[in-house]
Amino acid sequence: MTDAGGAPGPLAGRRVAEVLATSTGGVGTHLRSVLPALAGAGAAVTVCGPAATDALFGFSAAARFTPVEISAGLDPLADARAVLALRRALAGADLVHAHGLRAGLVAAAAVRTGPPRRLVVTLHNALPDRAGPLRRVLAQAERATVRAADVVLAASADLAENAHRLGARDVRVAPVSAPALPPPTRTREEVRAGLGLADGRPLVLAVGRLHPQKGYDVLLDAAATWTGEPRPLVAIAGDGPLEAELSARITQGSLPVALLGRRDDVADLLAAADLVVLPSRWEARSLTAQEALRAGTPLVATRAGGLPELLGDAAVLVPPGDAPALASAVRELLADPARAAALAAAGRERAAGWPDEAATARTLAAVYRELLGPPESGAA
Repeated sequence: MTDAGGAPGPLAGRRVAEVLATSTGGVGTHLRSVLPALAGAGAAVTVCGPAATDALFGFSAAARFTPVEISAGLDPLADARAVLALRRALAGADLVHAHGLRAGLVAAAAVRTGPPRRLVVTLHNALPDRAGPLRRVLAQAERATVRAADVVLAASADLAENAHRLGARDVRVAPVSAPALPPPTRTREEVRAGLGLADGRPLVLAVGRLHPQKGYDVLLDAAATWTGEPRPLVAIAGDGPLEAELSARITQGSLPVALLGRRDDVADLLAAADLVVLPSRWEARSLTAQEALRAGTPLVATRAGGLPELLGDAAVLVPPGDAPALASAVRELLADPARAAALAAAGRERAAGWPDEAATARTLAAVYRELLGPPESGAA
């Protein structure tokens, strides 16, 4: 493929395999967003991952898709099958880019034999903060994976620092940008009416997978302390393994929380919300945080992982796991419209300086070009 001036694209003639494990959120969203630009740079791209990810993100609409069932959890037998399947899928690939530690572990094993291939691994998440045998196994897998990669791309500085400590050869911070949301299709009043909100009742929005990392148990603890009228409604958009547990807690405690399930109208919800809350125990470069600031919706988030460097002074930050601090920050912001408006303006200004998905794709293309060299002679 050639650029607008007729010259070969920087990846013309190159065959690139993008690899991911089971994903229902940020990793899949990020990968899908960069595929068109990689193809536009001339690369022949194959995406390898679980069939369910293609059904969810539509990879096959922008690239060739080959099913390789890489699960989110460690399973030696399933991993061995995944390595063999990925090895077959990588036939002819010049470069393999694994997104996430699980995909990186399988990809590192798959490229160990056969023709030489460049390996890039993007770290999107930190290991779970818990002790025990599983944590030790994961730590060993993380060390082996980052050392096998030619380049490790880290979504936040703390991930990059950890990769350096583990002995990675070449580590770079490569921010992951949230794709632009479509414009809202409903008015604020229509969205709030659909949620059964009476006039004047605050709407606090959370968006993300129902997973322990996201800290929704802490959010429910915070919501339980809000008294008086009107009591804020917390709406959580997302699905995941904690749905039954969270639903039971909400019912038992008569909490002002609604689980909305997975939604495709996040732009509408952001426009209707009085503020967004991100109670995560850890985040790198949260897509939800990016979407909130771009939308001009005030944000209360935790001071965890890469969030302070991402958000600066454009959000209220509280310690992770601290329900009283979270509850207080939300109450105070809801009671101070002037401060909320100032945060909204600061958020838009902060977001204007972030790289968009096109810039993110250009960064990837530049890394690939650096590892592979100039386009093959005669490629078009």
